[in-house]
Amino acid sequence: MKRREFISVLGGVAALPLAARAQQPISIVGFLNSASPNLYASRVHAFHEGLRETGYVEGRNVAVEYRWAYGQNSRLSGMAADLVRSRVAVIAAGGQAAVLAAKSSTSTIPIVITTASDPVRTGLIASLNRPGGNLTGATNLNAELAAKRLQLLHELVPTASKVALLVNSANPNAAEVETSELQGLARALGLQLHVWRVSAEVEFDTGLAGLGRANIGALLVGADNFFNSQSRQLAIMTIRHRIPAIQNSREFAEAGGLASYGGDGKEAYRLMGVYTGRILKGEKPSDLPVQQATKAEFVINLKTAKALGLSIPLHCSAAPTR
Repeated sequence: MKRREFISVLGGVAALPLAARAQQPISIVGFLNSASPNLYASRVHAFHEGLRETGYVEGRNVAVEYRWAYGQNSRLSGMAADLVRSRVAVIAAGGQAAVLAAKSSTSTIPIVITTASDPVRTGLIASLNRPGGNLTGATNLNAELAAKRLQLLHELVPTASKVALLVNSANPNAAEVETSELQGLARALGLQLHVWRVSAEVEFDTGLAGLGRANIGALLVGADNFFNSQSRQLAIMTIRHRIPAIQNSREFAEAGGLASYGGDGKEAYRLMGVYTGRILKGEKPSDLPVQQATKAEFVINLKTAKALGLSIPLHCSAAPTR
């Protein structure tokens, strides 16, 4: 065989796998979230890491239809319905509001969730081990860490006898759970807990001004995806009104808020990606136990603490700082 012919034969053989890959069927996944792609870029990356662990790569054998509400939860129901009409194979829903919208839109399309709320307590699933129905996924530690956030805020601002808890009135179940859990702890710490209910971004500025007039010494932002989507705006406003505040989202502290303490959102989204891939391979959501991301992180913005005249306790400053 001549050299030129030999190379031609090898080239033909090598081309076959490429052609086969080009003919692979594309699975379509719907991605529903109340936040924005810029804010959640690292979590979307983690979601794709989870997909890759199960053999799925966007653009090669899976396509993702993204639906971002940009903090406007009222848009989620329409977005979820649009994904259902598009006949996606799986809906990956991030945050309680997005999860509720997805669940209300379909009882047949598998839904993989990540949420800071307890999915059993809020009625999303029957149990963590056997969720049943068409929904499974991963929970973050944020809601469970609400008590620890209040304790940390008390240590960071020990002179504050009145503390406000910001909750989402559009998500009453989660708000009620968090409020009831913190009322007793606040009394035990000698604090007066003022519950501040909002449902729209336009209420932030006037509400923060009102907290100042009421001599509220510190603010605990509730674990809600709506507030996560507004982390940077909330951080800027709390600094403007000189109110020490803590939230579950790391982005809050990085944007200028005093501190954050919460679960690692990236890990929860990676787990969501893994389950999405496993369902695409044929597993049923009812057979996949809901997982829990167990890593938590504490971030203090030292520049903000200095501007507010706060001295950080040694055991707090040993945590990751900014």
